[in-house]
Amino acid sequence: MRLLILGGTIFLGRHLVDAALARGHTVTLFNRGQHNAELFPQIEKLRGNRDGDLNTLRGKTWDAVIDPCGYFPRIVEMSARFLTDAVGHYTFISSISVYPGTVQPNADETAPVAKISNPAIEEITGETYGPLKALCEQAVERILPNRALVIRPGLIVGSHDPSDRFTYWVNRGARGGETLAPGEPSSRTQFIDVRDLAEWTIRMVEAQRVGIYNATGPDYPLTMQQALDECVRVTASGARLTWVAEQFLLDANVGAWIEMPLWVPEKENEVGMMQINCAKARADGLTFRPLAETIRDMLAWDATRPADYAWRAGMKSEREVGLLAQWRARQP
Repeated sequence: MRLLILGGTIFLGRHLVDAALARGHTVTLFNRGQHNAELFPQIEKLRGNRDGDLNTLRGKTWDAVIDPCGYFPRIVEMSARFLTDAVGHYTFISSISVYPGTVQPNADETAPVAKISNPAIEEITGETYGPLKALCEQAVERILPNRALVIRPGLIVGSHDPSDRFTYWVNRGARGGETLAPGEPSSRTQFIDVRDLAEWTIRMVEAQRVGIYNATGPDYPLTMQQALDECVRVTASGARLTWVAEQFLLDANVGAWIEMPLWVPEKENEVGMMQINCAKARADGLTFRPLAETIRDMLAWDATRPADYAWRAGMKSEREVGLLAQWRARQP
């Protein structure tokens, strides 16, 4: 197939390119050339800006396009309209964040999506990200009816992840020592290896699948304790997990999800976001590699980063030590 990938050089995008090339497809990238421009020297690269500068795409055709970097409905609509006659199939990478935080556990693709009071806003925040993604989905489906595949991943993890949200736990496990673990060990969590998502997406494009698919993992109920224990086991550091109560963390103003990755306080009534139903995607071939493999590969990649790398997520060592001391002092 001849594939056009919008972006294609950051995290999921670069893994999509790798997966497509591995399966023998011809890939064209369209982006501004501002991030990792040296990647993939063997493939065609078209430069431009999705916000009004799409001219380098004019007059060309592809079998399909994959859009992993659309956030604002105005811009996604612009791309979809421009490519209507240039592609046969459009894949839009959305997010399970389209569901409201109060979504019920085991929600599937038919669950209502979040709405926003001002659909024209173009600022990404915790409140706008999901509803804007939902509007992007609707724009693609409206412009390319029966030709659009919408994939809603959960947290994506793996090499080149710029968010650090799971890399923190891999790195923290490797550092060893007493480790602050948040909330209830039995709390559920979900995420997907970027390679599993990318490879499945390419197979779905090959099959010309359409419709909406949730896509997160694994294919069994995963608890926080299982996930963090596996980080400790695989890194063989001897780290010791100390589980700290949710209310203590909230009282200490510990930030969920970013400062304390994977932690979604039960008090916020958002547990459903970590129990999304992905049976439809699994029925259409989505599979998951073992968690240990993901952790090993992330550990190897993390080791290649500079020693002074500025982490984008995760608790500072000094804060962790202080909180653990306070927690121990409160125990009988």
